[in-house]
Amino acid sequence: MTDRVLLTGISGFLGGHIALQLLNAGYTVRGSVRDLAKADKVRATLAKAGADTSHLEFVALDLMKDGGWAEAMDGVRYLQHTASPFVLRIPKDPEELIRPAVDGTHRAISAALAADVERVVLTSSIAAIQYGHTNYDRELTEADWTNLDNPATTAYPRSKTMAEREAWRLMDGANRHKDLAVINPAGIFGPLLDDDPGTSATVAGRLLDGKLPAVPRLTLSAVDVRDVAALHLDAMTNSMAGGHRCIASVGAYSMADFGRMLKPAFPDRRIPTAQIPDFLVRLVALFDSDIRDNLQELGTPKRLDTLRAAQRLGRPLIPAADAIIATGHSLIDHNLL
Repeated sequence: MTDRVLLTGISGFLGGHIALQLLNAGYTVRGSVRDLAKADKVRATLAKAGADTSHLEFVALDLMKDGGWAEAMDGVRYLQHTASPFVLRIPKDPEELIRPAVDGTHRAISAALAADVERVVLTSSIAAIQYGHTNYDRELTEADWTNLDNPATTAYPRSKTMAEREAWRLMDGANRHKDLAVINPAGIFGPLLDDDPGTSATVAGRLLDGKLPAVPRLTLSAVDVRDVAALHLDAMTNSMAGGHRCIASVGAYSMADFGRMLKPAFPDRRIPTAQIPDFLVRLVALFDSDIRDNLQELGTPKRLDTLRAAQRLGRPLIPAADAIIATGHSLIDHNLL
């Protein structure tokens, strides 16, 4: 009998890639969805991607409800907790993001501890590392935490920071610090498995749809979804991963940089590389909530120590250009552009 992994958020962009790699590695995957009506679509998507779905199971779980968690852990050796809300537009009520992230993490890890699951792998984010600091002249590392005392720290980084801290609190309280491994991905790009583009893919979509004459001077760290999934698998069994965080990023790039990456691969599309002056971006932000919610990225590139992920995988990570080009091709292939 193969080892069983409970994978929350299997229908998501990252969750699907983790499921694909787990199945290809011979694990039994028990994927959680909020509604079991999604199960057939997920199964078909993974089969189309080449997975043997005979070892794929489904359970219905809700981050905001207690029911089903204990039963979902039955016979599970590892937990991969990837389910968490992720948005570009910040809701008016921050609790719409924070409560599902924190409460869902609490339910998942509490159930895993009660079932004596061998290791928990948590999908956190660089958002739990890089915000609210006063000095960005240095590289940020896994030792850094987003500053929740800074009023400029918005709801999304608050949700990721609070959820990850809750995970460590629970594991430490059970004296099982080394049985938690955390992956902190940057903006995740790469090939889509289905027609749900997720959130990061919208960056590529906006650059490729021909509607933008120029782009704001926003900087975004990037990583390929295939590498993030591989890090999640490695974190289940690698003794060096237990008790540690791992930044998953290949570097920080401006929107113009991403445009220059895409241009050679899509020569027939009008892709912007010119930058809008910062004062105009701030002016537009007065009337555009999407831009206003992301102003903290304007002109303040955040450098991250990216060495640990490559060391874990024993190879260089996929370049950002390859990742965002793969996203672009997927958007076109799935008729999303």
